[in-house]
Amino acid sequence: MEKVRPETDNLIFVVDDDPVITGLVAARLESAGYRVRSFAYAEECIAALDEIPDLIVLDYYFLKHGEVPMNGMEAYDEITRLVPEVPVIMLSAQEKGEVVLEFARKGIADYVIKDTELIDNLQMAVKEILDR
Repeated sequence: MEKVRPETDNLIFVVDDDPVITGLVAARLESAGYRVRSFAYAEECIAALDEIPDLIVLDYYFLKHGEVPMNGMEAYDEITRLVPEVPVIMLSAQEKGEVVLEFARKGIADYVIKDTELIDNLQMAVKEILDR
C-alpha cells in the first residue's frame, strides 16, 4: 500500500471475528500510516462510535459461541443510522450475486472478497475511498 503522510489522522475501524484477518488488516493499515481500532464483533464497533472513524472495514458473517451476533448487514444498517457519513467496506467470502447486489443497494462504499488477494484489494479500496 502506498505510504500516507505519517501525520495522517485517518482512523479506521476494523471489525472481524477472525483474529488472523483482523491482525493482518490492522498491521498493513498501520504500516501505511493509518490509525486503527480493531473489534471482534459489530456490537463492539457500534458501542465505540462515540469516536467517529473515517472508514469502517466490516465483516459480513460473525460466529460467537453460545450467541447469535449481529451480522454485517444488520450492523451496516445500525452504523448508517448512527453515523451516515462514515463509509463502510464490507468483507465477505460471499460471492453470490444477490448478496453483493444487496450490499450495493444499501450503499456500501465497497465490497472485498475474502480470498488470497484480500489484503491487496482492501488496500486499494481504502486508499480510493479516503482519497475521495
